[in-house]
Amino acid sequence: MVLIAATVCTKSGKALVSRQFVEMTKARIEGLLAAFPKLMTGGRQHTFVETESVRYVYQPLDKLYMLLITTKASNILEDLETLRLFSRVVPEYCTQLTEAEVLNQAFNLLFAFDEIVALGYRENVNLAQVRSIVEMDSHEEKIYQAVRQTQEREAANRMRERAKELQKKRLEAAIGQPPRSQMSFGSGFGSNTMSSQSASEPTVEKIPTTPARETRPIGRSAMKLGSRGTDADSFVSRLRSEGDSAAAAASMPSQATEKPVMADHKDVHLRFEERLNLIAGRDGDVQNFELSGLLTLRISNEQFGRIRVHVDNRDTRPLQLQTHPNVDKEAFRSQGVIGLKQSQRPFPLHSDVGVLKWRLTSNADDKLVPLSVNCWPSDGTGGGCDVNIEYELEQDHLTLSDVNITIPLPSGNASVVVHQWEGSYTQKGRSLIWSIPIINGQQKTGSLEFTVTPAIPNDFFPLTVSWTSDTSLAKISAVKITQADDGSPVDFSKEISFHPDKYEIV
Repeated sequence: MVLIAATVCTKSGKALVSRQFVEMTKARIEGLLAAFPKLMTGGRQHTFVETESVRYVYQPLDKLYMLLITTKASNILEDLETLRLFSRVVPEYCTQLTEAEVLNQAFNLLFAFDEIVALGYRENVNLAQVRSIVEMDSHEEKIYQAVRQTQEREAANRMRERAKELQKKRLEAAIGQPPRSQMSFGSGFGSNTMSSQSASEPTVEKIPTTPARETRPIGRSAMKLGSRGTDADSFVSRLRSEGDSAAAAASMPSQATEKPVMADHKDVHLRFEERLNLIAGRDGDVQNFELSGLLTLRISNEQFGRIRVHVDNRDTRPLQLQTHPNVDKEAFRSQGVIGLKQSQRPFPLHSDVGVLKWRLTSNADDKLVPLSVNCWPSDGTGGGCDVNIEYELEQDHLTLSDVNITIPLPSGNASVVVHQWEGSYTQKGRSLIWSIPIINGQQKTGSLEFTVTPAIPNDFFPLTVSWTSDTSLAKISAVKITQADDGSPVDFSKEISFHPDKYEIV
């Protein structure tokens, strides 16, 4: 093995943080560390010192040392390069190079050390990659949490509305008036049912139950929906106190599909949603490109249940198109029409139904990139860097709004001076966020120039880009919607959403 251990220690040899990369006893590593200060006598100014069995490669960090213990057969040039990376990682997590700060950040330092060296050998990573891995920031987790919170809020709103309906039914039954019939549509694909209640039937509503939490006391009395003296507000507050009822309702597929209809949505509403994952190199090369799109259909009126959606695909790129299993694939392939295989069946009501998916992938074609971002850091005077960043819209039919380009900054007390910019910029922690309100065919390009001292070019990567857009990258659109029976046109509304899940320049 090449690298035996990496240690942050004091000048007296006291180890603050130490990570061994080979099998070694505690007494052995403590003996090696105890011998290090004795070899440093005489005030010699070197970067390494050797014994009969090991080599110590070190670098001072104020009153501390960053120390690597290697075998004598290791390559001293590679050891020094590894030492420089370790020496940059320590200030990344320790704002002050003191014993207390190093002990406070011990776990972050150990995680970072493990990303640099594995089984005694150096990994091919830089400081930006180590920072990104240790942060373990999951965009998928954020999306999941946001969806879950939305579902819980919707479930609570449905419970509240249901409670009001039950209260109204009870009042109508009390004064001898029969309740009005209720129409309900099943969540299954293409199914609907009609249910009614007469005045003579008891008004009992079944509420789905969930297993009780372990902290809930056993033997708790159940809620009585029809008890006297209980109004809608108290019923909602008791549901909220249960805690699990909203989560249970949110997890049911039949209820999760019911979403409140926006005011500008018509009885037939189409939603085009596209998500982009892109990783590009510093030279503009595309390392990974994946575009995924989904067309969903929502019908709010039963008279428009049997319709056909006419889709126009003007995209010349190799899009992979896939329709829902219940959609007539032959009609879509030959005529671009989305309709059910069984024409007598209607689409489901009051639910978002995905009818068409598309996907576009590439690992080398930079012509697919919607927005190119180039970062040019260069060494300046006084140990600083002059950074020039420019963007250009590559697809003229797109309009990008609220564009944010996040540039990482070096650790420590770096000074940032911005000379030229489009839009606006803000500095948050160790990042400079460049914001552009809109990018379109008339405003395609822009640049940002700033100076950071002290810094090196690698400090400004990876860059991340985000935006929102009501235009789609794939040139797929809905031309018209007609009735399946007589071909008469149907008025509809639509919305388009295009945003990146991950857009990085590494």
